Amino acid sequence: MNLNPLKRLCYERELRNRIAEKRQRLYRLAYSWCHDSALSDDLTQETMTKALHKMSSLKNPEALDCWLYGILANCWRDHFRRTREFENIDDCTFTDDVTPERNYEQQYITQTIQAAVSKLPLGQRQALTLVDLEGFSYAEVADILEIPIGTVMSRLCRARKMLTQELLDLKTQSGEDRSPLLRRVK
Repeated sequence: MNLNPLKRLCYERELRNRIAEKRQRLYRLAYSWCHDSALSDDLTQETMTKALHKMSSLKNPEALDCWLYGILANCWRDHFRRTREFENIDDCTFTDDVTPERNYEQQYITQTIQAAVSKLPLGQRQALTLVDLEGFSYAEVADILEIPIGTVMSRLCRARKMLTQELLDLKTQSGEDRSPLLRRVK
């Protein structure tokens, strides 16, 4: 705006008064963001100071609220940048056994075993999963599948042999020197 010095002075004074009137609203908004009265007061004060120093950058006086709230949002972001704590990851000691490598290994083992189990015939798969995964006894599996207990035992025996052979074949094919993928459960 090209104003003569007197009009410019009046305009700036009016703008300062309008900015001062927005203090309570700015404070309420800052408090709603951080729930800390001291920090809200600091953010409001910083916003007011920046707004008063940069009044000349306000192009449209009708957009004063948006302009002030934008400054407040930037002050809020700056606060986080200033107070952010940095921690050197090399100084961290991991106390949990859960690491990306361990997660990958567990996922690989799970997928390998699931693929091998899925290749078993249905009867053997049912017997194996009910006994080894769900923990049912042979008698309970016989009742569930409505087959003799001897059939459960033979299906389970064949399933374990086939599963062991499948996993050993996979280990040989991949040439990996891994610990055994399957341990005998019962």
